[in-house]
Amino acid sequence: MPRKSFASSARARRPAKNAKPMPDSKLDLSDIPESTDAELRRARRVGRPASGNAKQLIAIRIAPQLLRQLRRMAAKQSKPYQTLIHELLEKSARKVA
Repeated sequence: MPRKSFASSARARRPAKNAKPMPDSKLDLSDIPESTDAELRRARRVGRPASGNAKQLIAIRIAPQLLRQLRRMAAKQSKPYQTLIHELLEKSARKVA
């Protein structure tokens, strides 16, 4: 199974060996037109929308074999594995409570 690459990984954030840093003062922005007031009013925030039920980011350690099993289960259900883990934890917590 080929390894996936993620844009958030340290390797992806590392600049390419042939990339040279360029100061902002050397960037040519002359071909970019100024935004009009109408365009600015229509502008929308890009990214994940703010919601009242945002989840908290945590880090946990899971045995590799268990993680592989959870990922396979999630793939069979066509859902992200983190969503599956969240659902399983919710069900378990409800049973215990």
